[in-house]
Amino acid sequence: MPPPADIVKVAIEWPGAFPKLMEIDQKKPLSAIIKEVCEGWNLPCPETYAMQNADSTNFYITEKNRNNIKNGSILRLTTSAAQMALQLHERIQSSSMDIKLEALKDLANSSRDITFAQEFINLDGISLLTQMVESGTERYQKLQKIMKPCFGELLSFTLTAFVELMDHGIVSWDTFSVAFIKKIASYVCKSAMDTAVLQRSLAILESMVLNSQDLYQKVAQEITIGQLIPHLQGTDQDIQTYTIAVINALFLKAPEEKRQEMAHILAQKQLRSIILSNVIRSNKPINDEMAHQLYVLQVLTFNLLEDRMMTKMDPQDQAQRDIIFELRRIAFDVECESNNSGSIEKRKSMYTRDYKKLGFINHVNPAVDFTQIPPGMLALDNMLYFARHHQDAYIRIVLENSSREDKHECPFGRSSIELTKMLCEILKVGELPSENCHDFHPMFFTHDRSFVEFFCICIQLLNKTWKEMRATSEDFNKVMQVVKEQITRALTIKPNSLDQFKSRLQNLSYTEILKLRQSERMNQEDFQSRPILELREKIQPEIMELIKQQRLNRLCEGTCFRKISSRRRQDKFWYCRLSPNHKVLHYGDLEESPQGEVPHDSLQDKLPVADIKAVVTGKDCPHMKEKGALKQNKEVLELAFSVLYESDEYLNFIAPDKHEYCVWTDGLNALLGKEMTSEFTRSDMDTLLSMEMKLRLLDLENIQIPDVPPPIPKEPSNYDFVYDCN
Repeated sequence: MPPPADIVKVAIEWPGAFPKLMEIDQKKPLSAIIKEVCEGWNLPCPETYAMQNADSTNFYITEKNRNNIKNGSILRLTTSAAQMALQLHERIQSSSMDIKLEALKDLANSSRDITFAQEFINLDGISLLTQMVESGTERYQKLQKIMKPCFGELLSFTLTAFVELMDHGIVSWDTFSVAFIKKIASYVCKSAMDTAVLQRSLAILESMVLNSQDLYQKVAQEITIGQLIPHLQGTDQDIQTYTIAVINALFLKAPEEKRQEMAHILAQKQLRSIILSNVIRSNKPINDEMAHQLYVLQVLTFNLLEDRMMTKMDPQDQAQRDIIFELRRIAFDVECESNNSGSIEKRKSMYTRDYKKLGFINHVNPAVDFTQIPPGMLALDNMLYFARHHQDAYIRIVLENSSREDKHECPFGRSSIELTKMLCEILKVGELPSENCHDFHPMFFTHDRSFVEFFCICIQLLNKTWKEMRATSEDFNKVMQVVKEQITRALTIKPNSLDQFKSRLQNLSYTEILKLRQSERMNQEDFQSRPILELREKIQPEIMELIKQQRLNRLCEGTCFRKISSRRRQDKFWYCRLSPNHKVLHYGDLEESPQGEVPHDSLQDKLPVADIKAVVTGKDCPHMKEKGALKQNKEVLELAFSVLYESDEYLNFIAPDKHEYCVWTDGLNALLGKEMTSEFTRSDMDTLLSMEMKLRLLDLENIQIPDVPPPIPKEPSNYDFVYDCN
């Protein structure tokens, strides 16, 4: 007979004693259980004891999380969180450096547990740590000279404990003094600083900037880009990652009017070339966190174009009109006449003719073409750059098209405006960076004006594709669709340089795009006759059941999820998987990202599927309603989902990618007996249904299908029939 559901069999450890096997009644108060355990070992004052998980986390068992204890768990009797916090609070103030160092080491480790963190914070522990950083450092100057490694460890553990405590979100970042900020900044500015201290200092500065506008102002006054650059020129990728994270945070929080100024400073300090040579082209592979920070920097850099993209041209502004005159002058230099020659009507007629050749929609006043936003003035900037820096290609395109019949000419002006708009959409100019994306493109770090060079390559591609399609003015939208497909397909291989991107585009001609489309269309062939539709309806439930089983099997394998916090560098992971009998979700925290499946036994928490009330997604998720620097963006919302269970409690998820999001939302809905509605389910249904239909409709009349595979024929006596193509 199985034990009652409220009884859990566990082992409890105590130093110097044999582990005690006992049954815990979950209805019984935790204090009573601890008292019973203490009495078994003759330990006085049971109120000073608590229980922890005897695993790598050492997290305390509380009334809130005790339901996560499962049969076979190993627990440890230990000092209570309040008592431990008090002891460490006293020990870190010891005059003995050995005692202080050991206490800070224990504090850094214990602070990961929110139960302990709350007790230590209640003792005003964070203020004590900041005081130690502000004033204690001076007292260690002599120590630093004679025992430099010890000094580095003291400071490292102090800052680590501070970071872990702040990461729980109990204390506001706005409470810290300028003296503390100056001290942290000084560690970043020093040329020879302990690596661990430098990492923690950079992490603290980034969190300050992201979590408080007031602290951003103070940090920005203490740290300059020039002081951060040397950290990128080293070989430690973690330090490089933290450094770029601080630069990104300063960039993200800077007022709009200061971002262009900051971008100018970054260009002066050659940040792009330093990152290219020391990070992207270094011998070390780029890890996920570095890829994310490079992606964020890429997005923030492109977002500087948003102002021009959303600025309409003023048709009455002479300076802006002069840019259009410059485009005309460069294209038709030999045809230009002085302003004094001819009548006004003749000059207007000449301008109208030339503007028509340049491909503007409004031949009389082309400035009107640039009143559409997006792309606004950004399109005109791109056209002028192309005309000045790629003059031969510009003149060739304009003259080629002006010599064609009107209906076959590729309008340069209209094309440039629409292409600029398209490139802004592809690169998501103006959108906040996603918290989970690693999609940076190395080629955009190879040129100071990467976007406009990107445009110059693509406008030449557009003209080439127009000719290959033998397009007319009615085909303009079709050409733009093909060009967009060419660009997006070329970007998927992540070219290392703009030249590689250009070479890839050469291989993606219009003919090649047609072949790719035809191949994809054949794979998605759809039959519409009534018998075929009836067969589809008959097969569909079988396919849906197959997809359902695949989703549930994937949930049984489990997935590693990242914990989203304001401090993203110190990655925290948790793992969730479904039990083989599909009745329980097992989950728990991990120290690092796992290399394979995580066994059920190592996952401390569990949630019965029967307790799940609903699955919510996107904006309806509780963790998406919180305010955060990078949480409220479109991509994170698209990957967020939550499981609602008893007492209105939630288990919150942010999937690592769209595929895992669809797998988990489908699987959870399947467990609840609801319909699987994700786009991946639709895609899988179409693919599997198409394959099954084709198999069932194969013409097998009068063909006997053998029960066993045919024997492999003997090798031929010679191979004279083989033709060597080389």
